Amino acid sequence: METHNKTLATEVILLGFSDNRQINIVLFLFFIIIYLVTVVGNFLMIIIILISSQLHVPMYFFLCNLSFIDIFYSSSALPKLLVDLFSKERIMSLVGCGIQVYISTFLGAECLLLAIMGYDRYIAICRPLYYPVLMRWSICYRLTAIVVILSFFIFVFPSLVMPMPLCYPNQVNHFMCEILAIRKLTCTYSYVSEILVLCICSTSLLLPFIAIIASYACIMSSVLKIQSSGRSKAFSTCTSHVLVVALFFGTAMTLYFGQSADYSTNQGKYISVFYNIICPMLNPIIYSLNNKDVKEQLKKIGSSCISPNEHLNTW
Repeated sequence: METHNKTLATEVILLGFSDNRQINIVLFLFFIIIYLVTVVGNFLMIIIILISSQLHVPMYFFLCNLSFIDIFYSSSALPKLLVDLFSKERIMSLVGCGIQVYISTFLGAECLLLAIMGYDRYIAICRPLYYPVLMRWSICYRLTAIVVILSFFIFVFPSLVMPMPLCYPNQVNHFMCEILAIRKLTCTYSYVSEILVLCICSTSLLLPFIAIIASYACIMSSVLKIQSSGRSKAFSTCTSHVLVVALFFGTAMTLYFGQSADYSTNQGKYISVFYNIICPMLNPIIYSLNNKDVKEQLKKIGSSCISPNEHLNTW
């Protein structure tokens, strides 16, 4: 369809949450605390994994990558949101908006990474004798590279090949440029773009989720066959991952599959807050609280900071 009779938008106006200054001050304090906790928590998780030789295993290698993705994901949206809370005109250029869209689609890599982490737990519990071979470091590096490459070609490349021209009115009832929200501004309706978005959502959410379910079905089958004394240890290595998967995929599927027909509603916007902002903050908290190894390393680092002279010989 032609767009010559429509005015192409040169910028996007984000409506955000409220125009009330008092409410925005409260939201600013709320979101800046979340952002600081997200950045500090994920950076701390990365540092703990890097400096603790006990954590130099594939499970924590993937967790380190997950923390990096969460920092990147949160930083793509929250700084702009914090500025907009005190701005009368919440304007974003098409370039900046496009970058946010590409980042949000590229970070479908988190879904693939969570699927690989589920596969890692499957090999560790169901095929423990083959674990050193199937999850050796060369394989881990290749899996990480595959996640990055697939994320670009599956999630980002189609958007680059088929750009969506945006027209007036250019207002979006959202706090960021998110693909389903921006799609409402396209100048023409296209079944191709609808199918493209559906394929991206299905590939990034449904397929990894099915793979995770299959991994844990095999894990449950194997764990139920072992003695009860060993079950708690086996389940303890999976608890954190299961919680993260439940939060991430639960909110993401609600966002992309439940709100696609009427995405500009406040309900969809607030679900997006949990998916884009809350989940990256909760991930390091969940892994630190439910993981014995991480807690032990936190205690060691804390004690070494309090009494550095007593621990010089341990490093």
